[in-house]
Amino acid sequence: MSTENEGTAVPPAPSAPPPAPVDAPAASAYQGHPAPGAAPDPAPSAPPQAPAQNADQGYGSGPQGPMGETGWGPHGAHGGHGAHGGQDPTASPSAPDASWPPPPPPSTPSYGDGGAGHGSGGWGSPSPQPAPKSGGGRGRMLAAVLVAALVAGGAGGGLGYTLAKENDSNGSTTVSASTSGGNVKRDPGTVAAVAAKALPSTVTIEAESSSGEGGTGTGFVFDKQGHIVTNNHVVAEAVDGGKVTATFPNGKKYDAEVVGHAQGYDVAVIKLNSAPSDLNPLPLGNSDEVAVGDSTIAIGAPFGLSNTVTTGIISAKNRPVASSDGSGSQASYMSALQTDASINPGNSGGPLLDAQGNVIGINSAIQSTSNGGFGTGQAGSIGLGFAIPINQAKYVAQELIKTGKPVYAKIGASVSLEDATGGAKITEQGAGGSEPVDPGGPADKAGLQPGDVITKLDDRVIDSGPTLIGEIWTHKPGDEVTITYERDGKERTTELTLGSRVGDS
Repeated sequence: MSTENEGTAVPPAPSAPPPAPVDAPAASAYQGHPAPGAAPDPAPSAPPQAPAQNADQGYGSGPQGPMGETGWGPHGAHGGHGAHGGQDPTASPSAPDASWPPPPPPSTPSYGDGGAGHGSGGWGSPSPQPAPKSGGGRGRMLAAVLVAALVAGGAGGGLGYTLAKENDSNGSTTVSASTSGGNVKRDPGTVAAVAAKALPSTVTIEAESSSGEGGTGTGFVFDKQGHIVTNNHVVAEAVDGGKVTATFPNGKKYDAEVVGHAQGYDVAVIKLNSAPSDLNPLPLGNSDEVAVGDSTIAIGAPFGLSNTVTTGIISAKNRPVASSDGSGSQASYMSALQTDASINPGNSGGPLLDAQGNVIGINSAIQSTSNGGFGTGQAGSIGLGFAIPINQAKYVAQELIKTGKPVYAKIGASVSLEDATGGAKITEQGAGGSEPVDPGGPADKAGLQPGDVITKLDDRVIDSGPTLIGEIWTHKPGDEVTITYERDGKERTTELTLGSRVGDS
């Protein structure tokens, strides 16, 4: 499945939108950001179909492109989906090494999340403000409705006071609650209790490139040393000479630096400068034990609205998702947790929690329709969000903290990104003219050959090259896996020990 990242590249917005003047048109403050979109829910073993209004997009007969963070096709400016499939059938399919995908095809959707900007059409492009509408229309009507509501509220308040005063003179009494809202103790396990404990350890990240482009995303406290985990695409623009800041819910803001970033995993770690001594890392759960139907809580800064809490459930597990950062470089792949908790541009990098407040994933992508909320072209949640499982993200983050570079598991073979192969087919030629199977590599030692179609990795069904890559990356180098493949119409199995590759390049 292909999605786009749900970050927002608009300048950090206030925690609540300012009240609209009486005569001002109610034009949305959130406009055309290349937002991520949310993808329609496909069958677990096959990529889902694109939204009806984008029937010509999504998975066509052409080479399959990696999925972006929140859309089923290229997601420009927080908005429309570009064609994801239907590429030139005569074009030769790309043949990425399963250990690292090549640059995604032009149809690869771009990040929509609130990471740093990627220029026009990227997930970090600034959102232009709409021009004021002339005359009356819906904007003026909305302003009038808001004013009318306020006036009605005032009148109601005055009437209520008068009636209360009269009733009081007649001996009527009222009953006050024994405790006020601020004194109520929330039971452990309730959403309110989880949010109260997790919010102080969640930050809103602002990333800015040396040229001034940037956006907002989310992160959470990983350890007491001041390391914050987030998405790679949130801070990518600030890696080379840029600026990163992290703001806590109490308003305290810290400068930070990027310790390491893994473009393939879409995970990054930043560290606070002069980190406070009272940091409380969020407890990490076990994403392998998550079950479909489990309750979820997402925290982030959707559309710049920091410290927003939403709830839902785990809708599916092991959902193959691929995404691009919009720069035309390699793609990111994950075997994601799917949730219907509302996730929007700006939620990227934020924690996905279970009912006990344990982090089970990092919110990274959404599937959305081509039209966004607020009457604009900006994408928003339609209940299809995707998170990187925390077991994988924890391993990646620890490697980044230790060495500053990611380590990827690999099989040492190039596989096709086509969608019609019924599995991950080892190509006849490798990327850039290299050998399709690395001599002496894991696949070679396991007896795999060009033309073999891998259909399972352990007990996971493999329906495409991107699915295989995502599954391989849930493992660590040195892990032994069972590969099921087809050759000359016959099914075979072989044992394979995964190799390793260091770095994104």
